[in-house]
Amino acid sequence: MNQPNLSRRHLLALLSTTFFMAACGKKRTPTARALGAGSTVLALGDSLTSGVGADATAAYPAALQELTGWQVVNGGISGETSAQALVRTPGLLKEHRPELVILSIGGNDFLRQMSAAGAKDNIRLICEAVTASGAQTLLVAVPQFSLLAASTGRLTDHPLYAELADEMKLPLYSNGWAEVLADASLRSDQIHANAQGYRRFAEGLTAQLRASGLLAQ
Repeated sequence: MNQPNLSRRHLLALLSTTFFMAACGKKRTPTARALGAGSTVLALGDSLTSGVGADATAAYPAALQELTGWQVVNGGISGETSAQALVRTPGLLKEHRPELVILSIGGNDFLRQMSAAGAKDNIRLICEAVTASGAQTLLVAVPQFSLLAASTGRLTDHPLYAELADEMKLPLYSNGWAEVLADASLRSDQIHANAQGYRRFAEGLTAQLRASGLLAQ
C-alpha cells in the first residue's frame, strides 16, 4: 500500500539531485569583491613589477598604492621566470596574506625562448594557489617579447593570457605593457618602462580594477 508513495519520494529525490548537479555544472563568472582602502595587495612579477628603469618609488606598485589607497606589496624580482615565481608564491601568500594578487609574469620566459606552454602551466598553478589562499587574482597580459618587436614598436599580448583568463574566469588587464613599451617616450630601454611609463601603466590598471569591480568606483 505504501509502495506508490515511496516511489514518488524516490522520484522527487532523484529530480532534486539531477537539478542540483545540472546547476553545479553550469559555468558561472565569479563576482569580484571590491577591496577597501588599506587592503593588502601583492604585485607579483619580474623587472616590470620591481621597477627596473626607474627609482623604486616610481615602480608601478608604488603608483598603484597612491592611486587606490591600498597597501601594495612589490613582489617583483628582476629576471624572474614563471617557474621561479611559482616557487615563491606560497611563501609570499603566507607572509603577506593579500586580498588580491596582481600577476604579471612570463616576459623572461619569452625573451629566453622558453616553452610558452610551460609558462602557461606555471601561471595557471600560481593562480590556483592564490585562489586556494582565499585571495582574488587579476592577470596582467605580457607582450610576446623580442628585442626587434620592442624596437619597432610592434608589441602585442601573448595569447596565453586571454586564454587563461577565459579558462579560469579571471579579470585581465590587456595591452597595458604592450602600449607602454611600444612608446619610446615611456621606456628606459627596449624592454623596461621609465617612471612615466610605470605611472601610465598604473593608471590604466586602476581603470581596469574599477571596471572589474575590484576597486570601488
